[in-house]
Amino acid sequence: MREELQIKVQRAIKLLQTVAKTNTDIELAYSGGKDSDVILELTRMAGIPFTAIYKNTTIDPPYTLQHCKENGVQIMQPKITFFKMIEKHGFPSRFARFCCSELKEYKIKDTAILGIRREESRARAKRYNEPIVCRIYGKCSKGSCAKNHVNQVLPILDWTKQDVEDFIIERGIKLHPLYYRDDGSIDCSRRLGCMGCPLQSDRGLADFKANPRLVRAWLRAGKAWWEAPREKPLKAKKWSSDIYEFFVMRTFHDSISEMTINKESLFPTDWKAALEQYFGIKLD
Repeated sequence: MREELQIKVQRAIKLLQTVAKTNTDIELAYSGGKDSDVILELTRMAGIPFTAIYKNTTIDPPYTLQHCKENGVQIMQPKITFFKMIEKHGFPSRFARFCCSELKEYKIKDTAILGIRREESRARAKRYNEPIVCRIYGKCSKGSCAKNHVNQVLPILDWTKQDVEDFIIERGIKLHPLYYRDDGSIDCSRRLGCMGCPLQSDRGLADFKANPRLVRAWLRAGKAWWEAPREKPLKAKKWSSDIYEFFVMRTFHDSISEMTINKESLFPTDWKAALEQYFGIKLD
């Protein structure tokens, strides 16, 4: 192992052991991704007590649950599935991340180890400056935040993608199948996350193209939301004629204005037929 990485490994292990001196009930927030596998290995190397927990979003890629089980990770089931949430709230977007708070971002233990790295995004680089940070989930009640307070421990905060890849190879860590190319080599540039997530650079389009049945599931749940009786009409119906047009707007465009510009020149008015042709599926 190269010297720079060895120093980072030793620093991470020391951080974890220091935290464990005063915190014995520790959660390792496991997602099934490469960074989660790295912090899992580091925590085991540190020899501290912990419970690895995966919060099942019900919309993660295939084999994720199997990978969790193979690593001895406890699976936490949600109170509501992702598609039931769509039926209730509609499609998630970059500005409506209700699914994250319900399915992923909630407290289990007072101390949690996470595989967050600054290098992943500008937002993370700006938000995270220390290896231990305070996080409040939800709202404070009766003037106290203790109930929702979590100490987040970030042992690989300053690690690069190359550090992660080198450590995985050095330790012989078995990753989620998504990270392996056809020839068996590792591709750490791939992303493991909720399928169709609007926070992805392509708003989840690649996931939909690779898994056309996912489109059908989203639209089936979306249709239930669209057609549900309510006192006031949906605001979405002001700029979309049906759930199919609304899905096109959400998946192929960054904004309503962009959709409006492209509407007449690039897309037909039969949105359902357009989606069926594009994804090669038959919709309800």
